Amino acid sequence: MRILAIDAGNSRIKWGVHEDGSWRVQGWVATAQPARLAREWGKLEPPAVIIATNVAGERVARSIVSATRRLERRVRFVTSVASQCGVKNSYDRPSQLGADRWAALIGARHLHRGSCVVVNAGTTMTVDALAADGVFLGGMIVAGTDLMRGALARKTAQLRPRGGKFAYFPARTADAIESGTVNALAGAVERMLRFMCEAGQEAPLAMLSGGAARFIAPHLNGTVEVVDNLVLEGIVRIAHDSSK
Repeated sequence: MRILAIDAGNSRIKWGVHEDGSWRVQGWVATAQPARLAREWGKLEPPAVIIATNVAGERVARSIVSATRRLERRVRFVTSVASQCGVKNSYDRPSQLGADRWAALIGARHLHRGSCVVVNAGTTMTVDALAADGVFLGGMIVAGTDLMRGALARKTAQLRPRGGKFAYFPARTADAIESGTVNALAGAVERMLRFMCEAGQEAPLAMLSGGAARFIAPHLNGTVEVVDNLVLEGIVRIAHDSSK
């Protein structure tokens, strides 16, 4: 089954065509330029399914629908539910969990059957706990790298995060900003790993995706795996599950 999977985030709209167990083509456009999607998809063969997560608002949703009209398929937008693809949603109101987080959890469950901390590091960073039995225990949302740096630049007179490098003991302001950003994000992941161990989840894997994943991963302890486009992987699993 040929699937056009779409992940519309705050900064980028990522997409890919998946068929016969592999990605045939992948791409992205800036979320601020959704009109480019029609050109990106202009030469695609019509898929059997078009399915998307969207956390970027109604304007982007309308642009996705418009750009897919030539493909003669209606876009299905993913919403979080109580249980799907072997993952149980423990949110107080399951539908309020972000669709991208839900798809990432399902993608992680497909790739790894043990306990897992699922990290999607983009404009914001989500850190979600997935138990070995497939139960999503809960998670947290923190500002991503660019938001952290941007807040310092906008809200202070002298802190301009340019050219900093990570250091254990920073001795330059730029390095202090960079090191603080790394430690804040890595610390959130490692605290969630610790919480899961304390809850009886043995040796959870940290599975990272998103634009800042490779920035954070080297600074984490334990077993770490970086997966490109984890949300898209989950979207494909949802599409297959819905076609049964």
